[in-house]
Amino acid sequence: MLRRTFLALTTTAAMSTSAFAGGHSMDIVDTAVGAGSFTTLVAAVEAAGLVDTLKGDGPFTVFAPTDDAFAALPEGTVEALLADPEALAAILTYHVVAGKVMSGDLSDGMTAATVNGADITIGTEGGVTVNGANVVTADIEASNGVIHVIDAVILPPS
Repeated sequence: MLRRTFLALTTTAAMSTSAFAGGHSMDIVDTAVGAGSFTTLVAAVEAAGLVDTLKGDGPFTVFAPTDDAFAALPEGTVEALLADPEALAAILTYHVVAGKVMSGDLSDGMTAATVNGADITIGTEGGVTVNGANVVTADIEASNGVIHVIDAVILPPS
């Protein structure tokens, strides 16, 4: 499945996780809520009916777009997705990988199957990327997995 490869993260990706209240004593959803920079993501997870799933045992790896990442989508996109739970769920599950994948498990060019069923591609040259989105904070542990913060919403192949 995933090759275990040591990866030296960039300073940006290795930023402190102190802004994420509660550390790994809370599940992925509660950790995201506590961070305060994922209000759109949390609202989307609720609208898509995925809260119970992401509060489940897991483990899960979530590549979590920030509010700024959602705001960068074309005008009306978020509203349209919130009104279409099926399409929203397809996009959100494209940000989730089954299992706990820490940054040290990543290698350049590797692919991973998402819960959506489509693969994502990891890059490690000049910083960690997921389908071109930059990982800006890595390895935020939760009780049921790990969150890696990304600066863009990634879209599954159509």
